Amino acid sequence: MKRAVAAALVLLSAIPGPVLAQPQDGWSSVRRPLAGAPAVIGSAAAGCVQGAQALRLEGENHQALRPARHRYWGHPATVAFVEDLARTAAAEGIGRLLIGDMAQPRGGPMSFGHASHQNGLDVDIWFRLSPERLGADELNSPRPARMVAADRLGVSAEWMPAQARLLELAARSGRVERIFVNPVIKQALCRSHPADDRGWLGKLRPWWGHDEHFHVRLACPADSPDCEPQKPFPEGDGCGEELSSWLVRPTSPAPPDKAHVQSRRLPEACRGIPAR
Repeated sequence: MKRAVAAALVLLSAIPGPVLAQPQDGWSSVRRPLAGAPAVIGSAAAGCVQGAQALRLEGENHQALRPARHRYWGHPATVAFVEDLARTAAAEGIGRLLIGDMAQPRGGPMSFGHASHQNGLDVDIWFRLSPERLGADELNSPRPARMVAADRLGVSAEWMPAQARLLELAARSGRVERIFVNPVIKQALCRSHPADDRGWLGKLRPWWGHDEHFHVRLACPADSPDCEPQKPFPEGDGCGEELSSWLVRPTSPAPPDKAHVQSRRLPEACRGIPAR
């Protein structure tokens, strides 16, 4: 019986299929993007990116946090979105944006922190708004601003109209597919906006954590036929039963995400990319 099982495993291993990648396969140690025309491959949680572009660490209206992580890369559309949002936010007096993790130079799984952010279309934007430029020490160990109260029954004193407006600006972008926010934050927005001006709230998807930053995911760009979009979310603003179902669960701390510790199957096109 053991011999039969062993033989079957050998046969299965010979069948071509998606790559079972581990963060230690080299994705996190690569420091240069993959050459070629920009292209998103696969999904946010199982993918890679060709021709990625680096976000400037110090822009006129933004700063990239924790630069030593080397996670300030993305498809050029993602970089352009961040720069445009930062420019618009500054013009409205919102303040300088602090940009968290985007993707690694070639995307792929990260060694810690995220199951997604793999195909160059994700970016974390902090709710903390900085009127002054942060120094090197604070950029490397930034202090977040928590938008959800300690009892998790409402937003905190840190939540201001500026954060609400920033989310609205991001959600109204035609390039954005969805934005992950804490359910309590979405509840506050649903309550503060009239029913006839809540269409953009449909893009705000409730998710565990996300009280210190919001997670933007762009739609697949036209230059990337191998990009795998997410399933469409329900129509409407999502302020009804869908949101209520999240609010009956704890919102912090986030429950363990098994995807953070498990291997993910990557598309065949991502095979061997870190070593190129």
